[in-house]
Amino acid sequence: MGVDSAPAPVPAAGAGTGTGTITTAVPARLDRLPWSRWHWMIVIGLGTVWILDGLEVTIVGNVAGRLAEEGSGLAITSAQVTGIAAALYVAGACTGALFFGWLTDRYGRRKLFMITLAVYLGATAMTALSFESWWFFLFRFLTGFGIGGEYAAINSAIDELIPSLYRGRVDLIINGSYWLGAIGGALLSIVMLDTDIFPKDLGWRLSFALGVVLGLVILLVRRHVPESPRWQFIHGRGEAAEELVSSVEKEIEREKGEALPPPAGEITIHQRKSIGFGMIARTVFARYPRRAVLSLSLFIGQAFLYNAITFGFGAILTTFFDVPTGNTGYYFAVIAAGNFVGPLLLGRLFDTVGRRIMISSTYVLSGLLLFGTAWLFDRGSLTATTLTACWCVVLFFASTGASSAYLTVSEIFPMETRAMAIAFFYAVGTAAGGISGPLVFAELTESGVVGETVLAFQIGAGLMCAAGIVAAFLAVNAERRSLEDIAEPLSVAKQGSD
Repeated sequence: MGVDSAPAPVPAAGAGTGTGTITTAVPARLDRLPWSRWHWMIVIGLGTVWILDGLEVTIVGNVAGRLAEEGSGLAITSAQVTGIAAALYVAGACTGALFFGWLTDRYGRRKLFMITLAVYLGATAMTALSFESWWFFLFRFLTGFGIGGEYAAINSAIDELIPSLYRGRVDLIINGSYWLGAIGGALLSIVMLDTDIFPKDLGWRLSFALGVVLGLVILLVRRHVPESPRWQFIHGRGEAAEELVSSVEKEIEREKGEALPPPAGEITIHQRKSIGFGMIARTVFARYPRRAVLSLSLFIGQAFLYNAITFGFGAILTTFFDVPTGNTGYYFAVIAAGNFVGPLLLGRLFDTVGRRIMISSTYVLSGLLLFGTAWLFDRGSLTATTLTACWCVVLFFASTGASSAYLTVSEIFPMETRAMAIAFFYAVGTAAGGISGPLVFAELTESGVVGETVLAFQIGAGLMCAAGIVAAFLAVNAERRSLEDIAEPLSVAKQGSD
């Protein structure tokens, strides 16, 4: 069905830029769209920022040994880089998620995903100019502050713009693209840490600088990504939402050469300017308590596994297997590839087999495989190569599960609370595993005691298994369902229940 025959909104007072009551088919019209060039623009403009995050974190992990060497230009130890600096990065991400998450729900997705990327880029550039350890620590925190805001703004925007038929796989692959950046960061660190090419005090700085250049390119693409029509019609901008969706429909009909099918239905909502923290808290914890437990479990499990263990992967190689600091990037590139291939190959199953089965199985399986890896490591049966192979298999499943945590939180809570819900569970889960994890794990790996590193592996594995069991009972069957069907907007007069 073409644009002219699409159901028109039935507005009450304020349906354009004010507030009132509006009946609209915008959600159904978005969900029935076939995949198109417009959707690719959304994916590239919003999703590619995870490549930057992966690049950033991996570079820091791989240059930790170099920064600790005399002549690096910084008086800092490897444990401080993988411990204090890593914890500050995560602390900044948690703080930024909460701060920008609230602003995202209040002022819109588009404004905030432009601002958060700018903060991220500025802090990364300042990191490259570090001359003292306190400066490095400060801008690691601010870099995390920007990326935390990205998690809230980007995930909410993506899920609201992508059709329900593709939402699961697209969200997983986008979040998994973090590992494309990790591969780039690992390989980049090999070149940048080669003292035959760059001096010790320059190579690591150029690594951060190249990340800034990539981010500027993403910023240019992102200028063309529109505001979420779902956010617009709830926040008193119904006419803007209708105009945007109509223009997209016309573009897709021209591209496909055929009329679009009619939308499945309409929704009537009471428009509002903003939602208070009290309403958000009551919605998340009183109206959807089971979903809150699920979200927290998934985020804590994946946060500890990734922030506690992968931050120190390079340290494990150098401490236990005498791998030179300049060569750790080769090993990390391998496990990063496993991380990306997992969501790429398994993502489609989240839309077909279903969320509950796939979330629980990826979490539990990755945990069991990690227990096996810990056992082999404790026996002394692993080399740097075989440990990397084990990690590659573990993270093939763990990365898929971790990506599904972001997908889950972004689709199981009402529209008005979406960004803040993502921010809250990301912040709490990541703080639990992502701040304490690097601090504890840096001490464990630095000690050189096998048993202490095994313990860290086992804790991460146990939390992943526990989260998988929770998902088996509490996960929501959200596959191929509209966001409004999964969690009815608060602005609808008749509200659903958990």
